[in-house]
Amino acid sequence: MPDLMRRLAGGKVLVADGAMGSMLMQAGLEPGECPEKMNLDHPEVVADIAKHYREAGADIVQTNTFGGSPLKLATYSLEDKTELINRSAVRLAREAAGDEVCVAASCGPTGGLLQPYGDLQPEQMAEAFEHQIKALVAEGVDIIFIETMTDLAEARIALQQAKRLSPETPVAVTMTFDVTPSGFRTIMGTAVEEAVRVLLDEGADILGSNCGIGSETMVEVAREFRKHTDCPLLIQPNAGLPKLIGDTVQYPESPEYMAGQCRKLLEIGISVVGGCCGTTPDHIAAIRNMVDEFSLS
Repeated sequence: MPDLMRRLAGGKVLVADGAMGSMLMQAGLEPGECPEKMNLDHPEVVADIAKHYREAGADIVQTNTFGGSPLKLATYSLEDKTELINRSAVRLAREAAGDEVCVAASCGPTGGLLQPYGDLQPEQMAEAFEHQIKALVAEGVDIIFIETMTDLAEARIALQQAKRLSPETPVAVTMTFDVTPSGFRTIMGTAVEEAVRVLLDEGADILGSNCGIGSETMVEVAREFRKHTDCPLLIQPNAGLPKLIGDTVQYPESPEYMAGQCRKLLEIGISVVGGCCGTTPDHIAAIRNMVDEFSLS
């Protein structure tokens, strides 16, 4: 497996994959069902998604473990299957993606809130991330994606656990920002500058943003990140904001439109670019073509 950080240090732009959740829903995941349980009940569906992203040109595919912490799985009474679900997800991604594609361990929020906003102690959250990350690194992931974070304290705890459990595994941390009168901030009030300072101090290898907004606005988030750090940046926007049309949720941004915005990201100096909610292998293929075209210009 090519060393991911070495490739980035050499100026290579890597293409990450797109959405997992919306792809699982297209494949039959019912509302209210646990997406991560698909690793056990329908492994062929999960593997097929990774395979399609690989064929679209992704350099990195993510595991189906976004909600794989025991705290999150407990909402489905599946906390006792944390290790099995996470380890199965890594094996599925690795087998489907092949040896030349990096496997990223997806770690999303636990779904709980730390005191004083909720009832979780930091030690409880740390234990939850420890359980999940131990299982993921035991299967040999190439990078850990701590993603869609809105609480900087939670992101910090997850990052600390990842660095403690597997110091040699690079870690990317992406926060989700909203447009506010005081600039880009998470729903917990964290600005880009603060996120950069705290997460770099804790040893993050890659920083960035995913989810919440479409690609045009994400370009501006990327500019804000670049103002505060020269570290590698990872950007994965939604395919626009979702709209309910009839009984289905649809995302408005076409693959061609997202590829056009991707060029702006490349001009800013983004190191890893992919997609989040609503993006498909078609979107990733268009982004792949843009990255390849940009590298030749």
